[in-house]
Order: sequence, then C-alpha cells, then structure tokens
Amino acid sequence: MELERARAALRERYGAPVISAVLRWDGGESELLAGRAFRAGTEQLEAGLAGARLTVLARREEPIPGGRAALYAVEGTARDTAAVCASLREGWPLAGLFDLEDGENILGAQIPPPGEARRRMAAYFALADRERAAALVTRALLDEVCATPKPGLVDRANNGSHRDMSLFTFTASAAALAPYWRRCVQIGQDTAEQGPEETFRALRRAGQGAERAMFAATGGVNTHKGAIFTLGIICGTVGRLWRPESPCRDPETILAQCSALAAGAARRDFAALRDTPPRTAGERLYAEQGITGIRGEAAQGFPSVSQIALPALRRALAAGRSRNDAAVLALLSLIARVADTNMLSRGGPEAARSAAEDCARLLEGDAMPSMEAVSRLDEAFIRQNLSPGGCADLLSAALFLWDWSQA
Repeated sequence: MELERARAALRERYGAPVISAVLRWDGGESELLAGRAFRAGTEQLEAGLAGARLTVLARREEPIPGGRAALYAVEGTARDTAAVCASLREGWPLAGLFDLEDGENILGAQIPPPGEARRRMAAYFALADRERAAALVTRALLDEVCATPKPGLVDRANNGSHRDMSLFTFTASAAALAPYWRRCVQIGQDTAEQGPEETFRALRRAGQGAERAMFAATGGVNTHKGAIFTLGIICGTVGRLWRPESPCRDPETILAQCSALAAGAARRDFAALRDTPPRTAGERLYAEQGITGIRGEAAQGFPSVSQIALPALRRALAAGRSRNDAAVLALLSLIARVADTNMLSRGGPEAARSAAEDCARLLEGDAMPSMEAVSRLDEAFIRQNLSPGGCADLLSAALFLWDWSQA
C-alpha cells in the first residue's frame, strides 16, 4: 500500500508515467547479494531509459518489507515506458526476479523455488564479472600500446625498436586474447576451493592455448607472451577471490594472493634451470646474473606493479594528467627501477642500466615531465635498439587493476 501511494504521488506531481522496479528477498539469498542484484537491475533500467532518450524527471527508492523498490517518473508516453520494460524483461537474465510496473501494467516476478533466486543471481554475477574483467584487460592492453610516446615501444607515433610489429599487430593480438582472460577468471572461480597450485597448473595450460591464439593472430609475432603470463595469473587470482556478493577489487589484496599461485612453480622452474642449459634470453640472464624476471615478480606478488606502477599511475591521475600521460609516466617509473629482461637481452647490462638512469634523472628533475621530453628518450631508445617490453606488461597489469578497482 505504501508503495502504491508513492507511485500515485509521483504520477500526480509530475503528470508522467511512473516505472517501478521491485525486488523482494526472503532470506534464501543474502541481503548483500540481493542488494547487488537490485543495483544491477536499476542500472539496466536506467541504461534502457537513456538508450530510448527518455528523461527521468524524478527517482526515488523505497524500502519495502523484505526488499526494495525504485520508482522513476519519466517524461514520455506509457507506450514508451512499456517498451523499455519489455526490453529489460526479454534481454536481462535477472529481470524475471523483479516486479516491473511499466507505467500502466504490472509485470509480476517469477517466484522461484527456495534457493533458486540465489543460484540465479550468483550464476549471473559469476559470468558478468568474468566478462567485465576480460573487457578491462583488453582495454588495458589496447591502452598500453596506444599510450604515446613510449621509449622503444610500439605506440601511435612509431614502431619503437621493432621491425616485425606495429600498432595493428597488437590490436589483432588483444582481440584474439579476449576469451583467454574470461577463461582465467573462470579457472580461478572453479578451483577456488582447491590449492593455489592447482589453479596455477590450469592457468598454465590455458596460457599455452592463448599463446597459440596470439601467434595465429599476429603471424608468429610475440606481442603479448609476457602479458599472457602476468595478467593470466592476476585474472586467475581475481577468480579465486571472487564472491557473488562483492568481488575483491583491492589491487594490493589481489597481488598479494598472486604469490601463492606462482611461488611454488617459480621455485621448481629456477631449480630445474640449475641442471639444464638455458634455452631463452630470460633463462640465460638467470643463469648468468641471477635475474629472475617475470617469474620472480609473480612469485613475490608483482611488487613492481604494487609499489611502482600503480602509485605512479595514481599520482599522475590525481594531478590531472590524462590517462595517456599517466600511463607513460608509470612506464618511465618502471623502466627506472625494474631490471627488464628485454632491455638486458637487446642492449646488454650497460645500455640497459644507462637507459634506466636516463629515465630516473628525467623523473627526478620533474615528477611530471612533458611528453616532448619523453619523445626525446624514445629517440634514444630506438637508436640503441632498446625495448622495455617487460615493463610494458607490468604497465598493462597496473592499468587493469586500476580500472578493476574502480568498476
């Protein structure tokens, strides 16, 4: 009765149709999960109204016994509002749990058996969060390659120190890898009750398939092998920490848990290298100089992301720099402080150390240097054939975690 009076009051005040969305829960699902479903429902409804170009004149939320209601006075006809509600009912999996009044008619909720509402909500958010994480990783990869200027790396201005790849090689690779990120989150969700090394083993198998997809998309060019490893572990950890009521979005918590996934495998990999000749540039650097590279980063929970890239990204964004410039500045911070195996293998220790010192000096002179100054570094890196590809992967991880924390 109170809800009907609230509807009538809005109709009388604004002389317009009133849409209401009502979700009730009876204890079969937690209030946190039901609250998340209610917020998702109102977001879907508001997106539908915006897509139909219907102006919301007023919005009210009303607590009701065992649930919550959202009421919208809408500038439009009853036919317009009915079309939006019908579209929501047909196109959104959880709409059947809501009572919807479309301005004239009430579309009643489908009352599920006990526990079924929770199951449906949990299944919906499990999939929705996988999709959201995959979209944000893909965005991070695209934003990383598009950030300009980047010393020695492919960007919108040039191909850096590379002759076998371009901006379009990276976009093709990023598109091909989108299903892999969803799979990594799902692996984490599915193995959350098992030991972390079980999750890591499943991620490693999925990563091998992702590498094949990358090489097929790029004609054999290695654009994202490091990102497949780094972001695969991070996505798997996002899945392990996932709860339907509220996914873990704290970057520090996620990165700390990555260590549990990767530490055992890293120890075994490094032990095996003591008894076998190195096959890759990274393995040679470990054998000769003890540089652990990205496997060491993963085993420690990616400290270069949590302690260097993310703080630099936050500072730059807080200072009002664009996303492009913030990404470039975070990359400079990484180059200045990370032993990048790509830099070492392409230029040797002296050139890599000198380039890192150049980045450090630039940041010491001005914590927010101009992009013109960074362009001059880019020219120097290209002359020396240097490419900080490992730092680029860490930057992608930071961009994803920043966006995931804001989602």
